[in-house]
Amino acid sequence: MKQIYTKTGDDGTTSLRNGVRVAKDDPRINANGQIDQLNAHLGIVRSMIKDDEANAQIICAVPRELMIIMSHIATPEGTTNPRELHCDSLVPQLEGAIDSTPHEGGFVIPGGGSTLAAFIHLARTQTRTVERCLWALSRDYPLDKSILRLMNRLSDYLFVLANEKE
Repeated sequence: MKQIYTKTGDDGTTSLRNGVRVAKDDPRINANGQIDQLNAHLGIVRSMIKDDEANAQIICAVPRELMIIMSHIATPEGTTNPRELHCDSLVPQLEGAIDSTPHEGGFVIPGGGSTLAAFIHLARTQTRTVERCLWALSRDYPLDKSILRLMNRLSDYLFVLANEKE
């Protein structure tokens, strides 16, 4: 088994793609940490939503795309990332799911219905945190606009899905 710890981060740095070292509080590392947390929340949702095939497919596709997004964020400037983004194909899927689900607007108090809905709301709020983090990051490190569009639509989708599962 490969050794888990390297001790290279003991000085407060970590690696981007291609071994470029940056501070552990670099905004790119922070953004990826927020996305990692979102992926963990979506993992809980995915484990609970298996009986809903259409939404399960989306909830499985999004974390894979988030991993690709993380690799793009961790790619140093002036370096090309070989992993292709699929955000532009996911956004219409999210919009289709939103449009086909009856929903009312307005604020809701999470946890009033099912545990699944409460976890979806948790993923939704983390998606908004990721979105804010990525907009801040994009001021210094330009991001593909499709990433920002995906995050905005994902939070809308999760809102509608949570309300459906209440």
